[in-house]
Amino acid sequence: MINRKSIEAEYKLAKDQYAGFGVDTDEALSRLDKINISLHCWQADDVGGFEIPDAILNGGGIQVTGNHHGKANTISQLRSDIEKVMKLLPGRQRLNLHAIYGDFKGDKIERDQIEIKHFQSWIDWAKKLGIGMDFNPTCFSHPFANDGFTLSSKDEKIRNFWIEHVKRTRKIAAEMGRQLGTPAVNNIWIPDGSKDTPVDRYTHRTLLKESLDEIFREEYPKKYLKDSLESKLFGIGSESMVVGSHEFYLGYAVKNNKLICLDNGHFHPTEQIGDKISSLLQFIDELLLHISRGVRWDSDHVVIFNDEVQLIAQEIVRANALNRVRIGLDYFDASINRIGAYVVGARAAQLAFLYALLEPIGILKDFEENEKYFERLAFLELLKTMPYGTVYNYYCLMNNVPVGEEYIDEIKKYEVEILNKRGKIN
Repeated sequence: MINRKSIEAEYKLAKDQYAGFGVDTDEALSRLDKINISLHCWQADDVGGFEIPDAILNGGGIQVTGNHHGKANTISQLRSDIEKVMKLLPGRQRLNLHAIYGDFKGDKIERDQIEIKHFQSWIDWAKKLGIGMDFNPTCFSHPFANDGFTLSSKDEKIRNFWIEHVKRTRKIAAEMGRQLGTPAVNNIWIPDGSKDTPVDRYTHRTLLKESLDEIFREEYPKKYLKDSLESKLFGIGSESMVVGSHEFYLGYAVKNNKLICLDNGHFHPTEQIGDKISSLLQFIDELLLHISRGVRWDSDHVVIFNDEVQLIAQEIVRANALNRVRIGLDYFDASINRIGAYVVGARAAQLAFLYALLEPIGILKDFEENEKYFERLAFLELLKTMPYGTVYNYYCLMNNVPVGEEYIDEIKKYEVEILNKRGKIN
């Protein structure tokens, strides 16, 4: 049992330590509290969705691994799981929904026929919780994606099907933003690519550009909808070429004033997307982050508090760009308790931003500008020994959520009472 008085006493000591560096921990927590993390619905059910018949995850170089029991099988189970996650997290969250998660009520609805009515119950649910929503077209796990091409397909019938699908997701997302009073990001990611070396990359990219031009022809108020484009380096079955590359979408976003989504599992393992942030913010108004953890390939491991995530948070905070970056999570691990995967990843992301907010940026920049590189390095190393974990524990206490290891017992209890009754995956 965590002792409240001990946490408060420890926080006071930590506050005094940071004050010695000129850092106000209360102000840092106030800024952290304004950061809104978009939780991805697909962690709870392994990217299955609720189409009739059930969608089977395939194509696009994505794959869920593991068969831990407790997978959400219905909308009510998924909502229950996400509500539980939010009760274990301090701060603010919203929900990121894929188009295959509509409330289709047992009807077979093709993706080019989805309407607002299929997502109204989700909007009502979010309104009841007081949270915002984000949205995504689902351009994979469908017969019209089997050959590896959707919006860039040379088959006009297939291409038009997906154009209509994405058009409808934009309309639905705009309505989410209107009803919930906070703009919804509609993030477009497609799996289009080639397993072996293609000869005609140019035509596929020309077709993708034309498809996007048609999709974005109708404009919606930005206070309701923000459009985003997400690139990928490669995937399983698209090792040699992905049509929607970083360069392609970067050019399109700069020219057409769209958001770029950076997923740190979508680049070469040695690339740091944190390094891209300060460059992109020179040319586009806003960024979307999908914080993930790729291991050897885009394997979407649970986010942890590592150097990569720290750099992402630091670059945003150091650029004073928190109001220009939308933050979401994107991973799916079925090998462990799925609720635990949510909470570990979300807390790790929050801790990274808190760590960045607790930096004495003025002092560090002064060192840098005066070429005091030894002093800069020394301070950066000293910060690693500062009690940022104590500050985060106090933040949890302020938000009346489990502190430290307490959330583990809460999740284990939920597993016994709820998840175990759902059975195992065959």
